Amino acid sequence: MAGPLKSATTKSKINLERKEFGIVVAEWNEDVTEALFEGAYNSLLSMGVKKSNIVRVNVPGSYELPLAAQRLAKKKNIDAVICLGCVIQGETPHFDYICQAVANGIMRVNLDFEKPIAFGVLTTLDKKQAMDRAGGKFGNKGEEAAVTVVGML
Repeated sequence: MAGPLKSATTKSKINLERKEFGIVVAEWNEDVTEALFEGAYNSLLSMGVKKSNIVRVNVPGSYELPLAAQRLAKKKNIDAVICLGCVIQGETPHFDYICQAVANGIMRVNLDFEKPIAFGVLTTLDKKQAMDRAGGKFGNKGEEAAVTVVGML
């Protein structure tokens, strides 16, 4: 990592031992989303979050991420939520509708609950681009999503 993301992992100004996090993981494109989860989970642990303070919720696909994030955000004990998914463009406009709906839904949960809700959803043209961003040559966007919610706390 470079820039502010690296500094956020090592210079958190809050004690994360008492913070609780939700991670919502889409099961569609599971090999990609599992890699994103591992990045987010390990990043939280490395910043001092206790394993017992991380709650994972699986959903069928990225479209379902906002509802699960909303359910977690409603819980008083949850301080932040990380949404992880992967939408790969196909031959139809379905990609555009799903990506826009997911982005708007996650943003709405952020604003409605005034809690950090990270958008760790890959929107790529193909599987290779997704893998490059799920631990490949462009890093792990799950890790970045974890750093983002901690920074927002």
